[in-house]
Amino acid sequence: MRLDSAGLQVLSYQECMSLLGSCPIGRIVFTDRALPAVQPVNFCLDGEDIVIRTTAGSKLAAATRRTVVAFEVDEFDPAARTGWSVTVVGHARAVEDPAEAGRLAGLPLTPWAPGTRDHFIVIATEQVSGRRIDQRD
Repeated sequence: MRLDSAGLQVLSYQECMSLLGSCPIGRIVFTDRALPAVQPVNFCLDGEDIVIRTTAGSKLAAATRRTVVAFEVDEFDPAARTGWSVTVVGHARAVEDPAEAGRLAGLPLTPWAPGTRDHFIVIATEQVSGRRIDQRD
């Protein structure tokens, strides 16, 4: 087990991807009018890509066209003082191909927010890092 300078366990790529796929909610970090913005979203994995379903006219859809974004998932137990966090950095793109959009519509990704969500954003997983803390060790 490898530790970072803060004493946290450094997760392998495989562990990161497994944990990433275990959560239905994450946070996308993007730029909105030259400022950092964070928005919780539900998502699913399509291979190693992160897929988000939103509306075409949303602030998120406009801000993530061909841009670099960060995406984070985590889980913590304050009572046990355990938890983990996984961060992905990659380019986001709007899905414009109707065949790809149709295929993505078949993924187990049901939006939590009300209204029609027929626009897909795909984030390529280019950099992945993760840490775990377990005070029981």
